[in-house]
Amino acid sequence: QGQLVETGGGLVESGGSLRLSCVASGFSFSIYSMSWYRQVPGKTREAVASISAIDESTTYSGSVKGRFTISRDNAKNTVYLQMNSLKPEDTAVYLCYAGGGSYLPAYWGKGTLVTVSS
Repeated sequence: QGQLVETGGGLVESGGSLRLSCVASGFSFSIYSMSWYRQVPGKTREAVASISAIDESTTYSGSVKGRFTISRDNAKNTVYLQMNSLKPEDTAVYLCYAGGGSYLPAYWGKGTLVTVSS
């Protein structure tokens, strides 16, 4: 059974930085595209960043582009989200997602809370 565990969240001042990590287990991490989402209570879950399995190409939402960087280390079964120049509106629970496409199961982590104070 696949599992994703996120760490690295916390309280940071506006303008600060955090690095989130998501460690995968129980499935073939290297063949999965990986993504970070964020969830604010009462709002739609938002896709933040993704990285492909094939060529590690990346995509970002417009709200974080230029401030956040997603990366992966297949040897460690880990995906990272480096978040710089944080803003209060980045406050959310950040969740890791492993997308297997049409033929493989997908997995969600439970999330890690990021709070940015103004």
